[in-house]
Amino acid sequence: MTRFAVKATLRATNAPTGPLGRTGARMAREAKLDGHGTWIGASVPRKEDGRMLRGSGRFVDDVERYGALHAAFVRSPYGSATVNSIDVAAATGIPGVHHVLTAADLDNPYLLAVLERDEFVPTTMPLLAESEVRHAAEPVAVVLAEDPYAAEDGAEAVEIDFTPRQAVTDLDTAPTGPNVHSGLADNCLVDLTMFDDDRLDGVLADAPLTVEAEFSSARLAALPMEGRGCLAEWDDRDGQVVLHASTQVPHQLRSGIAQALGLPESTVRVIAPDVGGGFGLKCVVGREEVVIAAAAARLRRPVKWVEDRQENLTASFHGHEQHYAVRAAFDTTGRLLGLAADIRCDVGAYSAFPFTCAVEPLMAATELPGAYKVPAYRARGRAIATNKPPTAPYRGVSRPQIVLVMERLMEKAAAALDLDPLEVRRRNLISEGEFPYTGASGITYDEGSYRESLDLAEKTVTEAGWYSERDELRAAGIPAGIGFSCFSERTAYGTPIMAQRRMGMTPGYDTAHVRMDPTGEVIVTTGTCGHGQGHETTFAQIVATRLGVHPDQVRLRQGDTDLAAYGWGTFGSRSIVIGGTSARRAADDVAAQLRRIAAHLLEVDESDVRLMHGAATVRGVPGASLEIAELARTAYFRAHTLPEGSEHGLEARGSADPPGTFSNACHTVLVTADPGTGAVRVRRYLVVEDCGVVINPLVVDGQVRGGVTQGIAAALYERIRYDGDGQPNSATLMDYLAPTASEICPIQITHLETPCPYTEDGAKGMGEGGTIGAPAAVLNAVNDALAHTGVAMDHIPVRPEDVLSSLSRPLATVGGT
Repeated sequence: MTRFAVKATLRATNAPTGPLGRTGARMAREAKLDGHGTWIGASVPRKEDGRMLRGSGRFVDDVERYGALHAAFVRSPYGSATVNSIDVAAATGIPGVHHVLTAADLDNPYLLAVLERDEFVPTTMPLLAESEVRHAAEPVAVVLAEDPYAAEDGAEAVEIDFTPRQAVTDLDTAPTGPNVHSGLADNCLVDLTMFDDDRLDGVLADAPLTVEAEFSSARLAALPMEGRGCLAEWDDRDGQVVLHASTQVPHQLRSGIAQALGLPESTVRVIAPDVGGGFGLKCVVGREEVVIAAAAARLRRPVKWVEDRQENLTASFHGHEQHYAVRAAFDTTGRLLGLAADIRCDVGAYSAFPFTCAVEPLMAATELPGAYKVPAYRARGRAIATNKPPTAPYRGVSRPQIVLVMERLMEKAAAALDLDPLEVRRRNLISEGEFPYTGASGITYDEGSYRESLDLAEKTVTEAGWYSERDELRAAGIPAGIGFSCFSERTAYGTPIMAQRRMGMTPGYDTAHVRMDPTGEVIVTTGTCGHGQGHETTFAQIVATRLGVHPDQVRLRQGDTDLAAYGWGTFGSRSIVIGGTSARRAADDVAAQLRRIAAHLLEVDESDVRLMHGAATVRGVPGASLEIAELARTAYFRAHTLPEGSEHGLEARGSADPPGTFSNACHTVLVTADPGTGAVRVRRYLVVEDCGVVINPLVVDGQVRGGVTQGIAAALYERIRYDGDGQPNSATLMDYLAPTASEICPIQITHLETPCPYTEDGAKGMGEGGTIGAPAAVLNAVNDALAHTGVAMDHIPVRPEDVLSSLSRPLATVGGT
């Protein structure tokens, strides 16, 4: 049976089953595995969870070194200011304070992110500000002391003479405001016009319906449970500075440190212990990490810094502050004819290394059409500098916004044409029989289940009585609404895709090493770097399946630049597709070595040897078998029994560099709005998702639920605000409203499976999908709940005061023309 024949079986089996729809799909998949037992598709409990629940996890703050100095950063109290002088005398006199370092003490190092495009303006990001500060909480000096308390006291005692300047704090005033960087025209760091179709102006002018609308999203913090942190020490034996860091990208962090400090990369080692979440915040290089490494190398003494929550909210990388002005042309049946978008992204004061500030406008402009067919398209994407912290590729990277734009356009067109909004979506979605589909932006979409996921979502909520529940709530005087969102998620960006951005450092490929020891235990070393995704479990399932062993016999080694080949870490839903495929390919080579040895010892043809359940068995010969552990001992210790030409030991490397693959989903949500307080409550949530072959449903469901929670947070709760002077008004969790478990309802998940054509296991990425689809679905549901008022909101988060204002204006008009 071919891969795509299996795909058809999986999809057909999946559709009529229960909420998870897994049993028949798994049986169909296992039936085609050429007799191999498989752990793929099994809900294996996460191997990581035991030590975490026992309190045995080892995070950066658990790394202790005798004689370590503790760091506290002296940060700017102004959004924009000139630094006239720095006086550290009082600080150095505080008991316990050993050193106070400024930019001059470190020879004025900086990070420089590069995009090799004429439209990009490069800007240096100083590790410590010297002559001027460009955002509140920018680091100016670092105090090193015997304990964190003395370090904080020392930081408060450093005296800096500032001359405050007018700050640039929003997208609208930035073009006419003071330059964030000298000579920066209109404060624009990137200005890209892409996919400028000559037909578009005529299409927009002649279309029966043109919808014009503006959409906006607030600035967010990633807010991982563990903030940033690191401990650096000097290793005299190897002549290295060793940095233990809470990072998603150890090798990129090593490269950033080496480039900023002018060191050979061999003299820098980065080790990521357990990492308590990242969400994109930790896939870029932080200034503080480089400063701590520099201090340890300079002083030959361990130095430790752990970010507190206020620093996390005010000094870390942010994301998602964007504005879209869009014109869309439709025919009378609701089919999209053309789309023009002007996209502005508030990227703060600097470009994050190595991705640059262009990552958000590039992603938005390139992928705005998403799951929909757009015959004529043009997009302008701009990165605007402001006096705020720089942005990083926060989970989803512009796709929560572009999905919101497209989903709101579908709703607006349906309302204007008096059509069912789900039917308008169906008429525009890329559908079965059209794959591979190349869109107006040049993207080629591999096969997905776009219409199937929408159809199944509608069927599920209808049969579950969501519409009846909504109507009953409305009859009781409670505004209630149902919202949908359909989207695709490009995942596993390999170098063929990343190279199109023309970054100074182009990520994409990854390499894994698999080694079986003489007892049959397996160690997998990978360049990816999990930080809560369950990699120790899912990588073990992939490798165990290929080698015929139990996942408990497979250990994952990750996050150490001295152990792993250069890898690009974990971000962009890449790890299983790229890292997992690399590990599988390496495991396949080891499996081939095992089969060759077994065939020789059993005197059978190698093609008849199967590896499963801990043994090498022979097809059609019951009882003929050898334990895999015995084969491993033979490979290492009994060279005289090996077949001629055998390699010594059992190990191999594998690499992968795919062109990227598209997952897809449909989200549906039922919300209510309190007519007295304006508070929106999410009552029911359904995700119908397709991430190819699911390696571990338990892990995937956890990722989806976490992502949906972040998406709901963006839609209803979270927002970082700045005043006109560039002062943050969201500096604590009293002001930055993150949801708790009380605000999140149970999330129902149904899986479809359309295998990826670029990977042997058929898996696609799925780490960001929950976050991508939720804001649009929630916003559509809120607008449905307020439909009787005629108000249509096109911004997130939707705040209680927005709802109350809408309820008080029953004659407001719907946006769009």
